[in-house]
Amino acid sequence: MTIEIKHIVFDIGKVLIHYDPNIPFSRIIPDEDERRWFFQNVCTHDWNLEQDRGRAWPEAEALLIKEYPDQEERIRAFRKHWHEMVPHAYDESVAIMEGLIEAGHDVTMLTNFAADTFKRAREMYPFLNRTRGVTVSGEVFLIKPVVEIYHKHTQDFGLDPTHTLFIDDTAVNVEGARAAGWQAVQFTDAATLRRDLGAYGITV
Repeated sequence: MTIEIKHIVFDIGKVLIHYDPNIPFSRIIPDEDERRWFFQNVCTHDWNLEQDRGRAWPEAEALLIKEYPDQEERIRAFRKHWHEMVPHAYDESVAIMEGLIEAGHDVTMLTNFAADTFKRAREMYPFLNRTRGVTVSGEVFLIKPVVEIYHKHTQDFGLDPTHTLFIDDTAVNVEGARAAGWQAVQFTDAATLRRDLGAYGITV
């Protein structure tokens, strides 16, 4: 028996909009080996994740500059050129989300995103303002895949977990949603997402 889906929750990065820090940094640090070292040792994924968890950019920059004073300009470039890291939307995915909204489905978003860069993203991509609401990790100081952020989203938006479908590109975030009692699918591309929705009886 197919579970009826009453609520659909979208992740944002790499589901609705593209994200790649190499875009500006291929210009800032042209040497590929040097750039790889920088991302592995200075502006690392884990360092950036703390901004998604709610740490302010000035604090984040100060911590790295203290450790790598010779890299100050490059460290500050990460936030300065962030807008270049999100250069385009995934039009087909956006069309699916907007189609769901227009068809009357209850659509919200749950994202790991720094609070200030998310404000900028909403200016760059107005479709991010179309859903009923959004939980932003940097605003609530919780981050996927911890189960508490899914519970908070459920409570804040009055969702029934069993009848909620989550769409995220990252496997651990999908598993986090399932641990919270949600239905969840891993995003790979728009065509697969249409099939996944269809499996739940949802056509767009």
